[in-house]
Parts: sequence; structure tokens; C-alpha cells
Amino acid sequence: MKQAVHFGAGNIGRGFIGALFSQSDYHVTFVDIADQIIDQLNRDKQYQVKLATDQQESMTIKNVSGLNNMKQENEVVEAIKNATYLTTAIGPTILPRIAPLIAKGLTERVKESSEKLYVIACENQISATDLLKGYIFEHLDEDTKANITDKVYFFNSAVDRIVPIQNNNGSLDVLVEPYYEWVVETTEDIPHVEGMKIVADLAPYIERKLFTVNTGHAVIAYLGYLENKPTIDQTLADDSIEKQVQNTLGETGAYLINQYGLNSDEHQQYIQKIIRRFKNAYLNDAVTRVGRSPIRKLGPNDRLVRPAVEANKAGLPYTNLAKAIASALLFDYKEDEEAVKLQEMIHLQGVKHVLKEISGLDENSEITSEVLRHYEDLRK
Repeated sequence: MKQAVHFGAGNIGRGFIGALFSQSDYHVTFVDIADQIIDQLNRDKQYQVKLATDQQESMTIKNVSGLNNMKQENEVVEAIKNATYLTTAIGPTILPRIAPLIAKGLTERVKESSEKLYVIACENQISATDLLKGYIFEHLDEDTKANITDKVYFFNSAVDRIVPIQNNNGSLDVLVEPYYEWVVETTEDIPHVEGMKIVADLAPYIERKLFTVNTGHAVIAYLGYLENKPTIDQTLADDSIEKQVQNTLGETGAYLINQYGLNSDEHQQYIQKIIRRFKNAYLNDAVTRVGRSPIRKLGPNDRLVRPAVEANKAGLPYTNLAKAIASALLFDYKEDEEAVKLQEMIHLQGVKHVLKEISGLDENSEITSEVLRHYEDLRK
């Protein structure tokens, strides 16, 4: 049976990427540090993926096992040596931590095999696989770097599926929305995986997704949090917030249409489809889950700041994006480590300095001024 190694046995790994490999007749080896999940995978060898719909359809995911990368390095190396695909869904900040072990696996693999391996980081990050490749190459000697050419391929991708916080009481089963999109950038003829879409140029897809789905999700979460709304769907039931989300995605849409020549009517239909997905009450998705890690989400290349900067460069409106940035700065959820740190930074250094430090915005920029205006309005 064909083999896939997937780093990240969490809900997204099991409910999305791992599930697609299993449905494509791959054995999936999940690599993680969560002993309970790894032990359950090895004991049960299957789990259910349930769809958040009226019918609550489910599918059984089989041919799965698990390895703990902290305790079973040699076994992970062996799995990498025998895999066709190596994928991740662990969060961009964790990629540097797994790179040394992947490098070790690749080093051993290319000594013994000329079979091709395809590496894809399935993260909410532009060029995530390029980042992972860079981290891996830091741990390879020059001979191995030369030896993996034409043997190991690194492909960027865009992924999209809402997987809310689970109430599964320790079960491996995962609740997911029916919709998903997995787009991989390559001109190579690669082995088939169910649900994977191959494109020659990923940029329009990944930015369309990041600046519509991720931007929209974040705006709903931060505005909902300020209005004490518990979930994403309940937040969107507030007409004023839905209008604000529509206006914000109108601004990101204007940038995307200008940048990539998208059809404006088709993109508007895409926006409405995304908002309908967010209204799915069966997901019961908490605003505190979607809003978590605000420092990362306020990064210069992420879902809020990047489209505002690009809109500003192109002479397009960005005031709604500025309001979204301001709402993220007010996310003071005590159970989120980044939210706590963000509030400490604002208290000690002020909003202008924080925007410069974490968002790369000049303290005297037009965007910073607009964000500050909204920040003061929202605080009241």
C-alpha cells in the first residue's frame, strides 16, 4: 500500500488531509507528540469524520497509525524513507521544530532510494512549503542537498476547511464542514490524491483564500468578541456585523480583482459562498477559537495587515480593514497566550509601537492613523 507521512494528528490533520490520503488508498502515519492520540490511532486503526450538516453524514477513515516524534525518531525516519507524500498541518510556527527530524529522514532516504517524495506544508501561510524547505535545508549537508534534486519535491499549497473545537470526549472522531479546498502548485505529474487540485500558479488561489476566508473569519471573531457573541454563526446573525464583514471583504476583493484580474461577479459569488459557510450553526464555532493567536494574525503578511497595505499601495479603500486590525488589537481573551502578551505590549508600549513591531507598519503611516481612529472608537 502507498504510504503518506503527515505531521500533525490534530483535528485538521485527521479531519482533512489525513482523511483524503486514506480515501485515496494510502496508509497514513500521523506524527505528533500527543501520546493519547497516537496510542488511540495505533489501537483503533480508524476513526470517523462527521460532516456538520442536517444529515450528519460520516465516513470511516482507515489505514492509519501514529508515531511520537519525540520518542520514536528512528521509526519516523523509517516512515519518511518509505513514503510517497510528506505533509504537515501543525501551524507555521512549529515548522522549524520538525525540520531537523525531516532532514534526518530525507538524508537516510536518498542514500537508499531514488523514488520520488512530495513534501507539502498544508498551513494557513503564504509559501509555507518554501519556509519548511528552508528550515530543512539548514540541517542538510551539501552532498545531501545535491542528492535530493529530482528525488524530493517541495510544493506550496492552499488549504481551506473549517474544523471547529471538538466536543468528542477523547474520541478520535472529527466534526468538519462539508466544504473543503486543497490546491497544490506544481507542473509535475504527481500521484493522485482524492480532492487535491493541481494548478501551475498558486498565488491567486492562496491569496483569494487567505484574504477572503481567513480575513472574513478573523473579522467576525474579533467584532463578535467585542459584542460578547459566543459563536461565529451567532455573530453573523447581527446584521450590523454581517454588513461590516461584507464591507471588509469588498476591500480585500477589490485588491484581489486588481492584482489578479479576477472576474468581479464571480468573486462576489465566492464571498457570498464563504459567508454562507460561516453561518453554519452545526459548526458551533467559538469566536475565541477563531480569534486566537492575534499576534500571528496581525503579522505583516497575514490576513489583516497585508491586504490593507496592498490596498493602500494600489490607491484602494482600506478603512474597514483598518477597523478589523483595531478590533484584533482589542482581543483580550485571558485564556489565549498571544492575546495576553498583545495586551501587555499595548499597555507598555502603546498601539503605534505595537503596530510597528508586530505588523511592520510605520508609526506615521496612513494605515496606522486609520487603525488608531477605529481603535479609540471601538474602545468606547
